[in-house]
Amino acid sequence: MSEKKVITDSGIEIKKVYTEAEVKPERPGEFPYTRGVHEGMYRDKPWTMRQYAGFSTAEASNERYHFLLGQGVTGLSVAFDLPTQIGYDSDDPMANGEVGKVGVAIDSIEDMERLFKGINLEQVSTSMTINATGFILLAFYIALAKRKGADIRKIAGTIQNDILKEYAARGTYIYPPKPSMRLITDIFEYCSREVPKWNTISISGYHIREAGSTAVQELAFTLANGKAYLKAALEKGLDINVFAKRLSFFFNAHNHLFEEVAKFRAARRIWAKITTDLGATHPDAQKLRFHTQTGGSTLTAQQPMNNIVRVTIQTLAATLGGTQSLHTNGFDEALSLPTEQAAGLALRTQQIVAEESGICDTVDPFAGSYYIETLTNEVEAEAWKMIEKIDAMGGAVSAVEQGFMQEQIAASSYAYQQAVERKEKIIVGVNKYVSAETTSIPIMKIDDSIQQTQIEQLSRFKANRDPEIINALLSTIQEKAATKENLMPFVIEAVEQHCTLGEIAHALRKVWGEHA
Repeated sequence: MSEKKVITDSGIEIKKVYTEAEVKPERPGEFPYTRGVHEGMYRDKPWTMRQYAGFSTAEASNERYHFLLGQGVTGLSVAFDLPTQIGYDSDDPMANGEVGKVGVAIDSIEDMERLFKGINLEQVSTSMTINATGFILLAFYIALAKRKGADIRKIAGTIQNDILKEYAARGTYIYPPKPSMRLITDIFEYCSREVPKWNTISISGYHIREAGSTAVQELAFTLANGKAYLKAALEKGLDINVFAKRLSFFFNAHNHLFEEVAKFRAARRIWAKITTDLGATHPDAQKLRFHTQTGGSTLTAQQPMNNIVRVTIQTLAATLGGTQSLHTNGFDEALSLPTEQAAGLALRTQQIVAEESGICDTVDPFAGSYYIETLTNEVEAEAWKMIEKIDAMGGAVSAVEQGFMQEQIAASSYAYQQAVERKEKIIVGVNKYVSAETTSIPIMKIDDSIQQTQIEQLSRFKANRDPEIINALLSTIQEKAATKENLMPFVIEAVEQHCTLGEIAHALRKVWGEHA
């Protein structure tokens, strides 16, 4: 009788037993960093525990942040609503019905001030999931830090700022690829000089995976995008040994524990080679540091309490894989934004794993496992094949423009769904162990009155400005956009002088147009 063939979600065949593996005699903290970017890893310091939060108004989100800080989070992670993500103020007709729904609405520096009321920006690390308008939100944050008397050289955090994956997988882009890449390299240059502790980009595989990619595709497309950002910065004349130190990554953690661990280990090894090949000699410029979020697309509306177990498995995958920070999803997120109870339980999941499981006791505990070492090598080899194919197309920007990444992700998503429908891929509670019982759990609802509240605040804000000053500042940004001058100082001045997010985004739309 022939044995059933077992494969990972990326199609890598899994043997019944592993008896040998090629194990490189390296140590954690040593090139190519397969075993971790720091010698002591979690023995020295556990990963940063973040909870992704942002909804409704700045005041409501601020209340959630204070709750999370009180529960023991060590870093904040901000979600923005859709209008903020794509450059529309809350009073724009394009924002109608979306204000405050999937994140917090931020139109002005006053909104930013309300968002971080009572929070010392020098003592908290803030991650902002924002891309097309990332340069404006960073400007708000820097301007707020200055207003609060903080030293901007001491503020720390990360801005996602990864536009290539927006074209490939997510869709919240504004401008065409080339001017978008210019904004990103302007941020690299400005922050390396003025805000040295800020991670200027979080190159994101998370949304690639959420769109339906395999683990190997997530790895390959993310690192190919990273390579494109490196090349763009080098073409601008920046020093890779300076700006590459502040690049970080953002990966997804799914349910196949072993493939996910192998993916994270392979990622460090591949990135070390990519950066070295492009001239990086400083170890900190060669190291792949990453944040992980548990897989939102793996959560089910059916039997939602099962998601607690899924998130726990994914937490183990991320930490056994050596993540630097982690966000754990609430079990109710297939139904709504997480309630306070669900967010608290998600944080406790991380804390229990850190304090009670023994994961922090030793570095890279899977090292030397025949299975993990072989799988790491196989994931790496498959990812390199795809990166080399992208290189042959002219790099990630060309691959996106030709639709290659989009087509690959769509094909993988379709194949996965077909496997679920054929019950070749089991989802407990969905296509096996299905129950007719319904689980009644509280869900969070965003009141539609939020939009009117936000519009009224924005109207008062705009009424207290000098229109001539606003127009002059926006005209300057447009003029500088047509040159090679760094835009960040002009955007920061504009937000300090009360220009809104939508006004700045629209000013650049007039110069660069929109990506179609």
